[in-house]
Amino acid sequence: MEDKYNQLHLERYSKELANVLCDRHFASHDTLNGPQLISFTPIKQVNLFVIKELLLKWHHEMANLRSPYFDYEHEEVKEALVNFMNVLSRKILMKRNAFEPLLQKAIYDTFLVVLAPIVTFEEKFLRIQEEITLPKLQENLKYIDIDKPLFAGFIDTLSPSSRDREYILSRFKLYVNANQQQRTPLHRLVEQFNTLLPITEAEVMEQASAPRPSFLDKPVAKPAPAAPVQEKDVVAPIHTAQREAAAPVARPAMYKHEEDELEEAAANVRPTLNDNFRKAATSSLADAHSNRKIDSLKNSISINQRFSFINELFDGDNLTYYQTIQTLDNFGDAGSATQYVSSTLANKYDWSKKQDHVNKLLRLIERKFA
Repeated sequence: MEDKYNQLHLERYSKELANVLCDRHFASHDTLNGPQLISFTPIKQVNLFVIKELLLKWHHEMANLRSPYFDYEHEEVKEALVNFMNVLSRKILMKRNAFEPLLQKAIYDTFLVVLAPIVTFEEKFLRIQEEITLPKLQENLKYIDIDKPLFAGFIDTLSPSSRDREYILSRFKLYVNANQQQRTPLHRLVEQFNTLLPITEAEVMEQASAPRPSFLDKPVAKPAPAAPVQEKDVVAPIHTAQREAAAPVARPAMYKHEEDELEEAAANVRPTLNDNFRKAATSSLADAHSNRKIDSLKNSISINQRFSFINELFDGDNLTYYQTIQTLDNFGDAGSATQYVSSTLANKYDWSKKQDHVNKLLRLIERKFA
């Protein structure tokens, strides 16, 4: 069983410790480089998780480098990108405002390894993979220091045909419950963090009901694309990233919506956002019978429509778009996927004025599950 813990206190502690550590480093340095990152804290797991988050950020950058006008699958282009990324991976250079959020999340995630190994496995092993294979799962062990035998032992039990995320996750839950003796005691981790900033086991375990911290506010039930790295490099070479990064897209422009007082007054008498989504969902269900069924959202959204969704629904963030589509594709029925769009995504990204684009997405969902 996973332990109950005070999420709100861990979030505050992670933020405070990240601030303290950054104060110490950036008091005498303007930037942080690769060698400094590898040994930034005496807790190896924190450093590894920072590197992993940095890798995800760089995959985002690689997706933005791509465009629909050039052949990124050509061997000469691949080779050039391999050389480019191999050089870049050895030239890490971050300022405090870029590094501190990565450090904050890494500290929080390090506590989760001990407190919630199932959450850790889901996020660090399954969520980042577009396609699950044993080699990819094994390569992700490079980012695990705490309780590495627990995660490695489970992966060793999987067969090459084990590729269903829900099946693997359910098996891991059973494996953890049967191997509790392999888990690191919380007091041991607390002792390590106490050398950096005081914290007690009681504070970590204090009963509290709080949401996951904002820097973790992403759908974690389903995976999203990324790639593992080579042991000798801080960041993976591009030949690995190329196979697992998102499909080519151009960086869309960002749009800002301005509201005047008349619009705010009119909003008081307009239907609520949830009302609009309920109507859209009902309408799309009725239309689904006349539309051709599709196998997946990812493969059925055209390039132009993809650009439109990224631009209008996700403020130009193509990585968030790919993660969201992957999540929607992994729902088991139209009702669950539609509810996720209307109650979670719509509120998170403020889609109150994006109804036309949302309706298109909902119709695609209904076609998938028709």
